[in-house]
Amino acid sequence: MLFGQSVFQSVLERLKAEDETTEDAEAPAAHRVSGLGAGLAFDVMEGVSVASQRVGQAYFDNLDLDAVAGVVEKPALAPPPEPVMPDHLVRTTPQEVAEELAISAADTLLTLREKRRAFARANHPDGVALPFRDDAT
Repeated sequence: MLFGQSVFQSVLERLKAEDETTEDAEAPAAHRVSGLGAGLAFDVMEGVSVASQRVGQAYFDNLDLDAVAGVVEKPALAPPPEPVMPDHLVRTTPQEVAEELAISAADTLLTLREKRRAFARANHPDGVALPFRDDAT
């Protein structure tokens, strides 16, 4: 152990030194990938090569391309008709709304709340076409 080094550091230095000497001794002279033999054989069955045995070939052999082509060609759908504004959205003045809800001076707070909830449910903006949502609020 050298002075100023911990035991761990001295062990690391020794392992690095040993590793460098073994790498120098094992360095191959030729440029080859170690672990692969020179005689790799890709044709394992007699008379059958890998190129002729494609993985998805059976799928393409059984595929009826004419039937698939007929399915793909669909007629173009007509564009949806323009939305029509409902009649109740045209009536937006306070007097017209009061008429529609049948509000009278005899209504109590409880009946007014019930009428307001029913009106809000019937005229919710999500139930109306997009161009008319401002009138539904």
